[in-house]
Amino acid sequence: MSVPQLTDEDVRTDQSTRQAKLKWVIVVDEELPAGRAVNAAACMAAAVGRAMPELLGPDGTDGSGAGHPGLPWAGCSILAAGPEALRELRAKAAGKDDLYLVDMPGQAQTSRVYDEYLDSLAGTKTEDLDYLALSLVGPRNRVSKLIGKLPLLR
Repeated sequence: MSVPQLTDEDVRTDQSTRQAKLKWVIVVDEELPAGRAVNAAACMAAAVGRAMPELLGPDGTDGSGAGHPGLPWAGCSILAAGPEALRELRAKAAGKDDLYLVDMPGQAQTSRVYDEYLDSLAGTKTEDLDYLALSLVGPRNRVSKLIGKLPLLR
């Protein structure tokens, strides 16, 4: 899975998120309880932030001089989909070289020990995994085409 390399032209902190060439979405299983859905979205954001630190804007300072860490300049929409739609979306996105895909199989929330999660993952075929969330980062038109009209997570 390749990580798209962002150029100076791609990173535009002076434009609206709707004008950005890059689009970042997180799609969460609409059937998850709120706490598990938020956990899944936070885990997706952490993985994307590690892989693509250019998505984070510069730190800021408020009027009192207190510092605030940089936030994603491209924004990130949190969308909802059912389990089957997540599986189909992952299958379509996995073959696209210009997209960065992060997924969260169900084992990630049922394992308390990371090595046990990795063992469970290794023993399960891709087509047998249940996905709780996906994150897609890539060209706006490509991401938009894949996600269609998925609703915001509510």
